[in-house]
Parts: sequence; structure tokens; C-alpha cells
Amino acid sequence: NGLEKDPLAETQVSQGITTVVLGADGESPWPIGEFLHKIRQAPAALNIAVLVGHATLRRRVMGNDYRRAARLEEIAQMEKLVEQAMREGAIGLSSGLEYEVGSYSTTEELIALARVAARFGGFYMTHIRDEADRSFEALREAIAIGEQARISVQISHIKLGTVGVWGKSAEAVRLIEEARRRGVDITADCYPYDAWHSTITVLVPNKRYEDPASAERALADVGGAANITITECAAHKDYEFRTLEEIAKSKGVSPVELFIQIVKDGGASVIGKSMIDSDIRTFYRQQWVMVASDGGVGMRHPRAAGTFPKVLGRYVRVEHWLSLPEAIRKMTSLPAARLRLADRGSIRSGMKADLVLFNPTTVIDRSTFSDPQKLSEGIEKVFVNGELVWDAGKAIGARPGSVLSR
Repeated sequence: NGLEKDPLAETQVSQGITTVVLGADGESPWPIGEFLHKIRQAPAALNIAVLVGHATLRRRVMGNDYRRAARLEEIAQMEKLVEQAMREGAIGLSSGLEYEVGSYSTTEELIALARVAARFGGFYMTHIRDEADRSFEALREAIAIGEQARISVQISHIKLGTVGVWGKSAEAVRLIEEARRRGVDITADCYPYDAWHSTITVLVPNKRYEDPASAERALADVGGAANITITECAAHKDYEFRTLEEIAKSKGVSPVELFIQIVKDGGASVIGKSMIDSDIRTFYRQQWVMVASDGGVGMRHPRAAGTFPKVLGRYVRVEHWLSLPEAIRKMTSLPAARLRLADRGSIRSGMKADLVLFNPTTVIDRSTFSDPQKLSEGIEKVFVNGELVWDAGKAIGARPGSVLSR
């Protein structure tokens, strides 16, 4: 929770964000009630809601023995923890099935936990099991969880992240539209960048990280080593903000050899430039896809500071991908409806005054991959719960944010 160190959340508030959802991708604070109590005692500049993380539950119940399917009695224990979290104020369940802890779970385990969240009016938000060559299989799993658990589903940061699935966004849309016609309440969010930010090991879904053939395939899938940039590497600080291709050349080794060595040395966080604009455009043009940053305080990806102004300045004003009213809907009333925030997301009498005043002719992102924390321009004023928190390019210092729960 970067808000503990930076409760003013300038990279978020400066782009017009008034509410953040913590606990995405399967990782959340625990216990939820204790965490929310601390937030209420020391509020941030913006509102906070929290999901309970599937991986967090797995570790609580299974400890370090999580590299397997959970037993029935372990699933039963996790179900009790979901109930506890929902009673303490969580708004739903999240999963990160491409990541280490969650990747070993079965669909049946997820359905069981999602059913508990559904009983309390929660929704299921998922970083699906594969965002690359097996994206469609992973989407089908998310849909099946929604159908069988009778729970609303949110696909986090929908994308097609390898060469083999580039240009197939229409197929993904058809899959989701078919589910929606069957009555599955499924929506998605998307960030406006052609590059993701994650751990280096997600490049190798078969987990054979030190196998040269697997590493070679992984780099080919994202278009080559030039498309992978190291953002954080504890063992090799000199690698940061350089591409695998660049580092490999300087070391006189192959990118595959470098990849394997980095994994052996403890891994790294990376940016992978592996999506294409036409797919991003197709997703944003769906009425059920909203704008979200998948970012956080201090994150070394420009989406953390630039997502919303980029959509308004580039995709609305310059590229005309979306109309201004539709873009605003994707940033306000649509996500508020998914989060079941009945008193937020629209401007009308009786609603909470989370308001943004911006200039549609000047609003633009300024964050880049080399300067990911650079603040956006054109967001003039931001109000949270009726109190001014951002004015003329500066944080006011006010911290009127609320905890938002069911």
C-alpha cells in the first residue's frame, strides 16, 4: 500500500482519480478489517476500496506448500476467510492466475471462493491465467467461474500480449459478448499503453525459467529482447531502464543466457512492449470496457501517472477513438456501477461530490517510460467528498478520502 508513504497520492489525484481499489491481482492486505481501520484512522486524499486476494488466502492456508491444487479441507478454510473478509468490508474477490501463487489453483477452487463472495454481494476481479497465446482459454475460465459461481466478473487490464494473438481482439470481444448474452455479468478494464509491467518470470508460462528453449520462445512471443526493459533488479541495479537486448550486447551474451541469469539471481520487474494499438482501440470501443490504470503510488510504468489524461488527450481529442461523453462514462459511472457505489460516479443531487474540473483542449499525459512519475497537465481541480484536494497543479494537502465498502 503505497498510500501509507504517500497519502496525498499526487500521481493519482493529479490525473483526476478520486477512488482507488486495492487488493487486485490476488494480493491484498490481511486482515481486511484491521487494514481498513488503519485507513479510517489515517485517511488518504482519495477514497479507498479493497478486494480480498486469492493468493493471500492461499498463503494463509497453505503456507509455502502452495505449488499444488488445494485440498477440499483447505478450500473450506479459504471459504471461511473470504466470508471473514467480506464481513469486514471487502467489496469482492481478486485473483492473479498468471502469477506464482495463484497459478497452481484449479478452476473449482476459484468457483468455491467466488460463490462465497457472491453471497455477500461481491464481484470477482481477475488477472486471467494467460494474457498471451492461451488468452481465449483463460477468458473461458473466467466466464465459467462467473456462470457457475453466479458472480459478476471483471477482467483486469484486458489485453492480447504476444505476437501469436495480435489482431485477435474481435475474437475476444465475441467470446465475452456471447457470455453477456447468456446472462453473465462480465465487464473489463483496459489501460492505454502497449506495454505491461510485471515480473520477468511471467514471460515463461510453463515455469521452465532456466530452460533455454522456453526462454527463447518467451522472448520471441513478445517480439524480441528489445521489447523487454528492466525496471527493478536488486541483484543488478545497473540493468535498470535498459532492454534485455542492450544489456546482453554489453555483456557479450545472448538474451536467453541473460534472461536465465537474471532469474537465477532473484528475478526482476520488467516492462514488456507486447500489445498493438488496434487491439487496444477495439477493446476501448466496447461499451462494457472501462478505463483503469492498473497502477499505484511509485510504480515505474507511465500508466500510474498518465492513464486518464492520455485517454482524454490522445484517444479522444487527437485520435477520435472515443467521444468525450463516452470516455467520461468509462471513467466514472461505469466503474462506479461495477463497484456498486450507488452514491458516486454521476453528478446529480444527493450524490457524493467526487468531482474533476479539467480542460478538454489541454488535458494530456506527460509520464513516459523513462520518466514514469511525471505529472499530467490539464486537470485543474479535483474534489473528493466535496473537499478540494488538487488545484492548479498542486496537492492541497487535504485528506478527505473515505473507506468504501459494501
